[in-house]
Amino acid sequence: MSSPAPPLDLARVRQWWAKSRWYRKASRPWNRALLEVELARREAFARGAVHGDWLTMLREGRLEIGPQAFFEPGVWLTGGPDARIVIGGGTFLNLGVMVAAEQLVEIGEHCMAANGCLITDANHRFDDPTKPVPWQGFASKGPTTIGDNVWLGANVVVTSGVAIGSRCVIGANSVVTTDIPPFSIAAGAPARVLKQMPYAVGDA
Repeated sequence: MSSPAPPLDLARVRQWWAKSRWYRKASRPWNRALLEVELARREAFARGAVHGDWLTMLREGRLEIGPQAFFEPGVWLTGGPDARIVIGGGTFLNLGVMVAAEQLVEIGEHCMAANGCLITDANHRFDDPTKPVPWQGFASKGPTTIGDNVWLGANVVVTSGVAIGSRCVIGANSVVTTDIPPFSIAAGAPARVLKQMPYAVGDA
């Protein structure tokens, strides 16, 4: 049985208020309006509420979005203080897609990420037994890059340091842990190349 919550004192109320404001900053009406202005400047579109560090990263030049990029509700973009996210023009991120960067995540032009995909260049550390996992920070194997015209099926996870070449298709529920060459159809956990598509290199 859980113990009752301790009484609130002024210090705990202030801490709760500061954290609450931080977690809800993307949903404040004025911040949503400012984000719409930033997206309009880039000819990009968000169809509903999105989450994460969009406004801060856009204003600091750490989030780059190409023209005609389209974001469904629930897309979450987040990055550390030195992180960059690049999303090419014409790319479509569907419901609940998360892009999380510690260094660099780059998504090419005219890509599609279906519902629930995660694209990241880092993982939570868990090697210190004296600290809870959420307090241990992140480890990265390097930038994660996705070429042009890539389609990620539903719930695909693209992990740290991975490069997916142009015109690849990654099957639903796959976990991409190693590089995938251009013109590949890949699937599985971990993802493996199943076949090469008969495209000429010049078509990429």
